[in-house]
Amino acid sequence: MSDETPICSAKGCRADAVWVLAWNNPKLHTPERRKTWLACAEHREHLSQFLGVRGFLKDVVTLEEWERTPRPEGGSAADR
Repeated sequence: MSDETPICSAKGCRADAVWVLAWNNPKLHTPERRKTWLACAEHREHLSQFLGVRGFLKDVVTLEEWERTPRPEGGSAADR
């Protein structure tokens, strides 16, 4: 991971990311594939709802937890 602090994926937000929203579009991705969006505390619910309504949201964990959990190739928090 780079020395840069990860920031929230919400449009226009520059706040530090606290959460990782792991998602998958079943029309585009294999079932085990996880794309990620990062969220600050303020945008976690909004981004979760956006993905959830579409049936894409698979998991929401803290950035700290995500970074210490081993991932298959291509599954880092930077995989947005």
